[in-house]
Amino acid sequence: MSRGAQQQVQQETQQQLSTQNQLISQADQNSQQELGVLTPDIENLLNSPGYTPAQQSAIEQQGMGAARTAYDALQETAANRVAATNNAAGYNALQSELGQQEAQTLASQAQSDQIQFANEQIGEQMAGLNALENTYNINTNLLGKAMGVPGQLLNVQEQASKGPGTGTLLGDIGLGVGSLFG
Repeated sequence: MSRGAQQQVQQETQQQLSTQNQLISQADQNSQQELGVLTPDIENLLNSPGYTPAQQSAIEQQGMGAARTAYDALQETAANRVAATNNAAGYNALQSELGQQEAQTLASQAQSDQIQFANEQIGEQMAGLNALENTYNINTNLLGKAMGVPGQLLNVQEQASKGPGTGTLLGDIGLGVGSLFG
């Protein structure tokens, strides 16, 4: 190869290398800008308290209101039965039983709400860990352990945070209806 050809190949190589370095630098700057936008959102997820107090109150009011409405309907049905038959036998015992069941249902609903609130917080933190993993290619099991969460619990908590069990409210109301007519 002649000296002129070598210089031309060397110039073309240098030009190609310079172009590649510019593209890499540009891609790196774009990546840094994107990460700068995502980082506050990820930090918010990791530090999330879950539902806001206003959301918690609305959830509690909705659950408690549904339970109270159901028990109010049961008590009204019992009062209507007494009025229709002019026979108050067992009415006071039924009222007492309905009151106890309502208290148990409301306590169960409050417990379920607290579990739902905790699961929401865990779910948002897990979303933050997953975002870190996807954005920065970080091993979330190691990060979870660094945050004090054993690795084997990470998937369990993620599954648990997908939704609390329901049915206790309806099951308790069903017991009240059964005792009213049974």
